[in-house]
Amino acid sequence: MADRYEISIILPVFNEAQNLGVVLKGLQSLQLPSSEMIVVDDGSTDSSAEIAQNAGAKVICHPYNIGNGAAIKSGIRAAKGKILVLMDGDGQHRPDDVRKLLKEAGRYHMVVGARAKGSKLRFHRYVANLVYNAFASFVTKFKVDDLTSGFRVLSRRDALRFIDLLPNTFSYPSTLTLAFLRSGLTVKYVPIQTRSA
Repeated sequence: MADRYEISIILPVFNEAQNLGVVLKGLQSLQLPSSEMIVVDDGSTDSSAEIAQNAGAKVICHPYNIGNGAAIKSGIRAAKGKILVLMDGDGQHRPDDVRKLLKEAGRYHMVVGARAKGSKLRFHRYVANLVYNAFASFVTKFKVDDLTSGFRVLSRRDALRFIDLLPNTFSYPSTLTLAFLRSGLTVKYVPIQTRSA
């Protein structure tokens, strides 16, 4: 097994046995050279970890549910790739979109999959995202298209720089975005379509 990879794909999961196999199969079909898949099972009580192992992913298991952000941090610490792809394991992100984000990764410090119009998003989340995006844009003086998207590409080096700032909850994407922008690092938003989750 390689000690280093170009790309590490990190998927936090909590009871996602129903969706995880399809997501991992989609990622494998991309045939990304020098890549690894890391599934962080955040205290699932279903067969998520077993499905990930059978798919050939590196599996990290939390003994209990700590939080989505905590799972991402465990994945970042375990990653061997220079470039990290963070995406949800619930099936809302399309594996094919990984290539879209990676295409821009050489020019920006972080590339974010922004949920475009037509994405499957519950109404209250859609409205909340509009408010969050407007506030973050005001604070950072940069147009933030999707503050809370968990679909991102960034370097492992930059991720480790901010890892101790990230909360253990679902708000880690917001913190990461604000940390990058306030530090003068470049961010690119790429429109994507999501499935309902």
